[in-house]
Amino acid sequence: MKKLTTGLLVFWLAAFGVSAFGQDDAASALGRLLGNIDTLSADVQQLLVESDGGILEESEILMRLRQPNGFYWETISPFPELIVTDGETLWNYQPDLEQVVIEPWDSSESELAAQLLAGETANLDKEYVIESSGGDTETHTEFSLTPIASESVYAEIRISFFQKQLDMIRMRSKNGQQTVWQFMNLSMNTPLDPDLFTFEPPAEVEIINNNYVP
Repeated sequence: MKKLTTGLLVFWLAAFGVSAFGQDDAASALGRLLGNIDTLSADVQQLLVESDGGILEESEILMRLRQPNGFYWETISPFPELIVTDGETLWNYQPDLEQVVIEPWDSSESELAAQLLAGETANLDKEYVIESSGGDTETHTEFSLTPIASESVYAEIRISFFQKQLDMIRMRSKNGQQTVWQFMNLSMNTPLDPDLFTFEPPAEVEIINNNYVP
């Protein structure tokens, strides 16, 4: 997997353009781009960035998405972990701890970025000020989402597309820390086996069942 260079990271974290669309147009444009995703496979480089720009942690992740409810998120390094759901059940498998936690899936409790990837964009303009900024809109488009509610944990979410394909998501918290997802080796709308979004725990692994009734 290619590495995100320091120079590229600095560029993306500093890139704030002039608004290209109004709120309604930007929300519609974002909805169209995300709405084109039926399946998505990608390698993801996740960076946890401190407020001063230092890299706190770097993770390599495999992501698979299948509309309407399939989501697969496997952290390869530095700490192996698998989060997978079929839209009804959530499995969280931690190999190092030899345990899997099983519980009902609640999309409202998932990361905003995961909700967006799942196409949940209908009420975005009621919860966020949405602007589109930066670059040639035919090749590069970046959306800025600023929460309206003061109690939001986020200060801003930025979503970037290159040639209409998802490129990067950045979530900046109010304390200045950021989570950056860089999408690589991306494949859209290719068939994915539904069985990928269920999980059979390995033998002798501890199962923690949190009020899930099959």
